Amino acid sequence: MIKKYTCKNGVRIVLENIPTVRSVAIGVWIGTGSRNESKENNGISHFLEHMFFKGTKTRSAREIAESFDSIGGQVNAFTSKEYTCYYAKVLDEHSNYALEVLADMFFNSTFDEEELKKEKNVVYEEIKMYEDTPDDIVHDLLSRASYKDHSLGYPILGTEETLASFNGDSLRQYMNDTYTPENVVVSVAGNIDETFIKEIEGYFGEFTTTGARPEETAPSFFTEKLSRKKETEQAHLCLGYKGLPVGDEHIYSLIVLNNILGGSMSSRLFQEVREQRGLAYSVYSYHSSYKDSGMLTIYGGTGSAQLNLLFETIQQTLNKLMDSGITSKELKNSKEQIKGNLMLSLESTNSRMSRNGKNELLLKKHRSLDEILENVEEVTEASVNNLGRRLFQSDVSVALISPDGALPENLK
Repeated sequence: MIKKYTCKNGVRIVLENIPTVRSVAIGVWIGTGSRNESKENNGISHFLEHMFFKGTKTRSAREIAESFDSIGGQVNAFTSKEYTCYYAKVLDEHSNYALEVLADMFFNSTFDEEELKKEKNVVYEEIKMYEDTPDDIVHDLLSRASYKDHSLGYPILGTEETLASFNGDSLRQYMNDTYTPENVVVSVAGNIDETFIKEIEGYFGEFTTTGARPEETAPSFFTEKLSRKKETEQAHLCLGYKGLPVGDEHIYSLIVLNNILGGSMSSRLFQEVREQRGLAYSVYSYHSSYKDSGMLTIYGGTGSAQLNLLFETIQQTLNKLMDSGITSKELKNSKEQIKGNLMLSLESTNSRMSRNGKNELLLKKHRSLDEILENVEEVTEASVNNLGRRLFQSDVSVALISPDGALPENLK
């Protein structure tokens, strides 16, 4: 059972009691990410996430790490395009202590200048590591091709140039503008009862900020074709089709469609590209949903000499999907796989905490497991086929990283 409580300052608390486990997962979710940045401060959400671990008024960076190691717990964080999350997973007996440390990081981080310098170097290395992974950075290139100058097209890590400009004052100002109470959700899942809500409110229920959150603008979807020349062993190709935003009425049909297209080992792309033709080791599709936009991405990596054939095979797979539609067997298998993945994920307190945190932050509502399963069951062959034709008959955005940077002939 999920309990929701809103503090008087606007902070939302979501708690799910799972009495059959001995762990508790606590996540502090903030509705800001690279989407809420400008060209000048791109990467600041991610850098701020790093700096939360670099010392508070009462704890050094080492002491923060030891706080969780000493109780056998885990602590981590991540930044996405639309939200940031700091979270911990501990034994239920240590839940109050974990909450206190997370609150200390949230409210009392000092952003010491020496630590800033050291952590900038860490993130510089993270950017370089990312640059050395072409099958990762091609997805950033696709975001730029699809969203151009809109902030949804910005890289989450930022750039070395923007990173160099950050200091304690700019981090504090960004926090003041975006870490506003109404933009914060504390999600908890595990062996914990409702009295824990009061503990959370004691830390998060009083703070206020004076900043003005930047207004978000809806993006347009472009069909640019971008390529980069890079010394790689493979050509890495990404295709982007305009998808659906979070909460769209057709989102479950899209989940089924993506699963059939490229979301599993039995998917059409995997079977045709890898198993039948041996063109790629890695080929898949996935869908990214944002508040007011979405994109379905297809990725494949192959030798440069086979790039044209890879694209032709993907296109033939899409054409067959649009012309003939899915089969009743594919629909049944996909539904069962989706339901199985969902129910298996619910065995993890981290997964439940994440699910509840994202739902509250982005949708402000929570569906029960039975409601979700019912929505999956309601998907029909017709709804999937109609959506597939709608998506794949539109123009496509393209990103390519390869040794020569040359787009496939049939894409120029």
